[in-house]
Amino acid sequence: MAGPGDRKLWLALIVFVIVADQLTKLAILSTPVFNAIDCLDVTVPCGQIELSSVFDLTMLWNRGISFGTFQSDGLMRWVLVLATSGIASAFIYWLLRAERWLTALSLALVVGGAIGNLIDRVRFGAVVDFLDFSGPWFGAHVASWPVGFPWVFNIADAAITVGAVLLFLDQFLMSRHSPDGKEGA
Repeated sequence: MAGPGDRKLWLALIVFVIVADQLTKLAILSTPVFNAIDCLDVTVPCGQIELSSVFDLTMLWNRGISFGTFQSDGLMRWVLVLATSGIASAFIYWLLRAERWLTALSLALVVGGAIGNLIDRVRFGAVVDFLDFSGPWFGAHVASWPVGFPWVFNIADAAITVGAVLLFLDQFLMSRHSPDGKEGA
């Protein structure tokens, strides 16, 4: 298993997340049915490909932070760019000093995802989202509401989420153990 000091491995993971994220977004942006560039104008609808009752490809521009919160345009776009750059830089610094492999893995996923979304924000002022698991999952409803994941997201968002969950597990549940696996004080 990779150790925390395997910087090349963690850099490769960051690059892999960025490339996978950007290639999937390129596929969405270059598929005419999604009307992606035109729907940067909020008055123009974006497209969708219905694949199943569980999963669709739905083009959305996320102008906010996570899950569309704090929508921003103009100057706030650049505030988000600076904030994201600062957080990614701090996480890279932390990654280079990580003592546990799970910490390093978590941070590499978060940094790769943050940079993937940062590229979109700089290029377009918004982030390309397209993975839609809104359901209803297998026809399930609670009252009249479909049971599904309510947000549309992308590969970078998934990497950030998985990295954040792993980081939580590492920092708050495994922090009682020292890097060599022995019980800490």
